[in-house]
Amino acid sequence: MSEKYYIEGEQILLIDSKKRRYLIELKAGGEFHTHVGAVLHDDLIGLADGSSLKSNRGGVFSTVRPTMSDFVLKMPRGAQVIYPKDLGPILMLADLFPGAQVFESGVGSGALSMTMLRAGANITGYEIREDFAERAKKNVKDALGEKALDQYDVLIRDAYEGIEEKDFDRMVLDLPEPWNVVPHAKTALRSGGIILAYTPSILQAAKFKEALEENDFALIETMEVMNRTWHIEGQAVRPDHRMVAHTAFLTHARLLST
Repeated sequence: MSEKYYIEGEQILLIDSKKRRYLIELKAGGEFHTHVGAVLHDDLIGLADGSSLKSNRGGVFSTVRPTMSDFVLKMPRGAQVIYPKDLGPILMLADLFPGAQVFESGVGSGALSMTMLRAGANITGYEIREDFAERAKKNVKDALGEKALDQYDVLIRDAYEGIEEKDFDRMVLDLPEPWNVVPHAKTALRSGGIILAYTPSILQAAKFKEALEENDFALIETMEVMNRTWHIEGQAVRPDHRMVAHTAFLTHARLLST
């Protein structure tokens, strides 16, 4: 990918005068249509990152390459995604590092996968739905490029029934019943490895914790992340009236040798 100018096939973000954001993939001869007119892809290809341009009806758009957060929020999805406010903390709580061998289930639309891949992880993913697996691989390719798929092996399997591979450094779960994976995690994770589950309900988190305690996991912690922006305009400074509060609980633990 060019560091400076947009090229055909890459994803870019168009931002209109009302700060609405549109994620598009550049294709020669393509057009993007809104209520303020059409933008020709040919006018975008070769344009410098951070430029502005007008539609055929005079609408003004700013153009930038999307951040990972932009891509996660705007990408095509088949399943509900894990949102950016939780993705960053997951990287820290699971202690992801370049070269980490990570087990992930289920992969959903690929938001968590691409975040861990960009941190340098090698992922083995279990997903029971083939359409979700294909969507996740497509999103990973669009966000990170074809080469990222070399580190991303998605298998159509059910983690509740067992995990064939061994010696994972980390295990990250986004499943309705993660406690069913814990007995398998005990043999699939290396000693000292970290497991983390993303669960919308506190009852799920409590049941997951119980399973962890029964299977030699320790240093167990559950938390949630809340995100509140602020309005700052001159001397008018106050919290915004709306905030992104609860999305899910993050529970993590370490496997200890017995």
